[in-house]
Amino acid sequence: MRRTRGHRWAGRAAALLAGALVALALPGAGLGWLAWCGLVPMLLLLARAESARDAAWRGWAAAVGFTLVAHHWLVPHLGVFTVPALAVAGLFWLPFGIAAHAVLRAPLTTPRAALALVWLPCVWVVLEVVRSWHHLGGTWALLGLSQWQVRPALGVASLGGVWLLSGVLVAVNVGLACAVSSGARPGPRVLGVGGALLVAVASLGYGASRPEPPSAGVVHVAGVQPGVVSDSVAEHLRLTRQLAGSGADVVVWGQSSVPLDPARHPRLAAELRRAAGWAGGHLLVNVDARGQDGRITKATHHYRPDGLAGTYRKQRLAPFGEYVPLRPLLGPLLGHTDAPEVDRASGAGLTLLAVDGVRLGPLISYESTFPDLRRALAARGADVTVVQGSLTTFHGSWAQRQQAAAEAVRAAESGRAAVLVNSSGTSAAFDALGRPLAWHGPGERGAFVVTVPRHTGLPPYVRWGDTVPVLAAVVAVAGVVALARPPRSLLLPCAVRANRGWRRGPARSENTPHGPAP
Repeated sequence: MRRTRGHRWAGRAAALLAGALVALALPGAGLGWLAWCGLVPMLLLLARAESARDAAWRGWAAAVGFTLVAHHWLVPHLGVFTVPALAVAGLFWLPFGIAAHAVLRAPLTTPRAALALVWLPCVWVVLEVVRSWHHLGGTWALLGLSQWQVRPALGVASLGGVWLLSGVLVAVNVGLACAVSSGARPGPRVLGVGGALLVAVASLGYGASRPEPPSAGVVHVAGVQPGVVSDSVAEHLRLTRQLAGSGADVVVWGQSSVPLDPARHPRLAAELRRAAGWAGGHLLVNVDARGQDGRITKATHHYRPDGLAGTYRKQRLAPFGEYVPLRPLLGPLLGHTDAPEVDRASGAGLTLLAVDGVRLGPLISYESTFPDLRRALAARGADVTVVQGSLTTFHGSWAQRQQAAAEAVRAAESGRAAVLVNSSGTSAAFDALGRPLAWHGPGERGAFVVTVPRHTGLPPYVRWGDTVPVLAAVVAVAGVVALARPPRSLLLPCAVRANRGWRRGPARSENTPHGPAP
């Protein structure tokens, strides 16, 4: 009993490390190639679990290891809530652990290997979609984001979003796991290798053969990145003045660059109008405006020399950063954290800002992680998407690289060039194929100008929407039904033999009371 219990906990500890290994594929550590094979150790541990219950524990442990490494920069801000937060995060891989054990356990058969290649990627995608709900923290640390530097892989994102890219990576890992599974016969091994190669070659081949998207000219976008400063407005104004004569069409400041409401401070509004005329005649600032109810609204203000030309109010707020979910219950427990004392107010919908015939689609910081917002902006006619960000709280952490790298995937999904301007953090820009146009790390200070193509046409992901998650959910449910009432081909060989033996009845004893039968 002690040996069995020790073996179980050793397997769960190994699963914790296996989950941590997968997180190294994400932007930050930057081992993107690991996403194509890094799930294999975890899958083998799940397959070798003693039972479905043990597999669930191993799946939970792997998720804890993954989350702890991928989001370690949150730990100092979570404080005593780190442990319960990790415990909740682990629940999202628990079903995957059970599913992987159900189809990959020994002895692995060819029908179950075939089911695993199709079913497990769908289960993974469904779980990624669920944990990407904006009230749970958004789409940080999705497996598909690991491929932000691989242009052929980004072509897959244009077809089915980051969801399809994650599914492709999991399918390849499942195939490799089948190929190296202990005790597997040649059939599952050959199927695993063939399936992994087919998925990888087909997906990367599609991405590599994708033609250049059509374009209709360019727009020159200037970004201001002052870093952490005591007087944000004064430093932004100083750097914006230096952009005179740079050829910029529009100047963008980062999130919370204007901590006062210009509507209540006429002198500040006048300075912003004047700054708009220094370079390009268009200035996008980000304002923290406090309403009469005391709640702050984060908003993009578009200024021209003749006044305010447009406004966009942030819709999706960061949980525990800009509002507290279930505040009556959780609010009293958050006194020693960085959670806001008053929930921020959210906006009502997306908008487009016109800059000399170019339609900009604005988003603010946390919103940049959501594929559906970028897709909606492209469908509404945005020529370029612009994100105003600021990661002062997480300065120097993986969060900055993760946010900037995600812009490459968002650009490929939407078919529109993406520009991210951080007041403090990493500013970046990518074209519609995910190719880098600019990259300014958190240590850089000053202003920059990037030439951004105006792409036209809509990729399949924008036209079809989130078809992949819907299909994945259908397949995931169908797989559960198939395993609950399996055809004979999915049964273990030993189970089939045992079933046949039960139908024949017990064998006659070969012994008699007086010794062996003659």
